[in-house]
Amino acid sequence: MESREPQEDRDLRGPGEPREPHEPAEPRERTSHGSRTRTLILETALRLFQERGYDKTTMRAIAQEAGVSVGNAYYYFASKEHLIQGFYDRITQEHTAAVADVLARERDLAGRLRGVLLTWLDIAAPYHRFAAQFFKNAADPDSPLSPFSDASEGPREVAIALHRQVLAGADTKADPELAQLLPQLLWLQQMGLILYWVHDRSENCERSRRLAERTSPLVARAVAASRFRVLRPLVREVTDVIAEFVLPAAAGATARPASGKTSAPPPPEHG
Repeated sequence: MESREPQEDRDLRGPGEPREPHEPAEPRERTSHGSRTRTLILETALRLFQERGYDKTTMRAIAQEAGVSVGNAYYYFASKEHLIQGFYDRITQEHTAAVADVLARERDLAGRLRGVLLTWLDIAAPYHRFAAQFFKNAADPDSPLSPFSDASEGPREVAIALHRQVLAGADTKADPELAQLLPQLLWLQQMGLILYWVHDRSENCERSRRLAERTSPLVARAVAASRFRVLRPLVREVTDVIAEFVLPAAAGATARPASGKTSAPPPPEHG
């Protein structure tokens, strides 16, 4: 089967100049050209989603506004859902870059968490108008737009890695058992904030910002408290429940090493 390539990339060659099998494909030029086309389509789609709404925007309309053929639009994005995945990738990358300064100067865990959450709200602010339409699709567990789907694995893992960095550079250290799941837990906290933000109708989403401000110190205190000996049985129960029910896909990678011991509370100390 002949491999597919964007029409505009094929048009770069002159008439009667087919590429020989041994002819270099000029990967840098083609990659740059393809990247520009992909970015153009994505930016056009996001603009139309804002102007017309997600459900009322068609791939044909996106292609027409971007000045490319419908076939080329489908070459880069197989569906509108894939466009949203492209949006996820972009906002995740922008968020990671934007918080670098905060993480470089801040060592207090509450401050690091606050900076990550508030920066996400800043990055996402231009897309708040149509965020509810995204969530309507993302809430379907069978949708590729679900944050737990295989299709969302890329941006999800980048976000979890960011929270791993938040913890690694903080002065506050967690109980070793809880520490294995904390990056995923912090990502879930961010997902909860996003859900609240989607439905936030306060001016400039001020209530979402206040929620981030209020919850960050609470989470930091809970992380610090997890090291207390008296809380270890509870910590074990929490990590087991999360691994089994909340993040089953991550359970294999984050489960505690087998030690032959159960998670039952330790025997009471005497004396």
